[in-house]
Amino acid sequence: MFEDFTTAKLAYTPMEKADGNAYETAISPDDYATAFTEITAWQDYAPTPLLHLKDLAKSLGLGDILYKDEGPRFGLGSFKALGGSYAGLRILGRELAKRLGKDVSLDDIRAGVYADDIAKITLASATDGNHGRSLAWGAGRFGAPCQIYIHRDVSEGRAQAMRDLGATVTRIDGDYDASVDQIRDDADTNGWFIVSDTSWDGYTQPPTDVMAGYGVMVREIVQALDTPPTHVILQGGVGGLAAGVVAGLRQHWGVKAPRVVVVEPELAACLFESAKAGAATNVKIEEETLMAGLSCGEPSPLAWAILREEATDFLTIPENIVAPAMRLAGRPMGDDPSIVAGESAVAGFAAVIAGASQDQLRDVLGLNDTSRVLVIGSEGATDPEIYEQLMAG
Repeated sequence: MFEDFTTAKLAYTPMEKADGNAYETAISPDDYATAFTEITAWQDYAPTPLLHLKDLAKSLGLGDILYKDEGPRFGLGSFKALGGSYAGLRILGRELAKRLGKDVSLDDIRAGVYADDIAKITLASATDGNHGRSLAWGAGRFGAPCQIYIHRDVSEGRAQAMRDLGATVTRIDGDYDASVDQIRDDADTNGWFIVSDTSWDGYTQPPTDVMAGYGVMVREIVQALDTPPTHVILQGGVGGLAAGVVAGLRQHWGVKAPRVVVVEPELAACLFESAKAGAATNVKIEEETLMAGLSCGEPSPLAWAILREEATDFLTIPENIVAPAMRLAGRPMGDDPSIVAGESAVAGFAAVIAGASQDQLRDVLGLNDTSRVLVIGSEGATDPEIYEQLMAG
């Protein structure tokens, strides 16, 4: 059952946490509260499931595996529905207030009060798929034009999903980081407003809003649990998901918050290399990973400021355990629920299985029969064709 995981070659590096309180200054409790109030007021909002994989945990010698399944989120298939759309709405609010010279409520934007003005404000972003899908969905709901840039390796299925939501999608010849650079240049030229989940000098508010949106997941998780998990294993990318979840858990549970493990594809390990260096470090993407949503070579400085103080363990996982993890989620052990988990969803899931199956990793991560491990199933089958191919392999 676990042969693929027991033989998988994972890389591990520890990191000594830096002193600081970025978990409440980079993103504040008020940021989370405002996002929660807004997003839970949206039509079709419903909490996503927090699943207990008790039989899998028992077979691995763990106390419990908690899987937050973001596949059903707003019908968009991923946790990104909480981030890009909310950050886009906040940009519209700030820009309208500036243009109109008065306070503008988000309720009035949602109600269509400023439809004519919003039609003149273009929201834009680079994406591997899910973030752009969220922004396109939000822009469509709020009545704003939407420009999305994707890189050469984003699947056509993901591109079409964004077009179906009304976005203009432009494919560039380069990787994700190149698409970020290009959208920044073109937005400056055309007067578009970038909604990014990564930060840079002078650009921090929208990424903060994105992470605040992810805090809805955290609120749902802590409301469902009486006691904190012992570990949380979070996928990397630019770091926004990991930082947004970690900061929220820390604000809620304080020193009792779970041990933070960050996992990335070995082909896109910018946070792993940052942990080794003790400072934010870029890497060049030489080959695209199956985990498309995690194919990022440059950490978000805003996210890294939080992870630098909260995360203690960093892992990379090989490509050959992605499909087995997806199949194990979909065809579970015993009475565990069946989960539709996309390629990027299973990074933390695969890491906990491999980590618990290999004695050395098990020891360094402090995994044992009392461990209760939280993972974020960040997406469902966001490209059904790719999902079916990997499930059939």
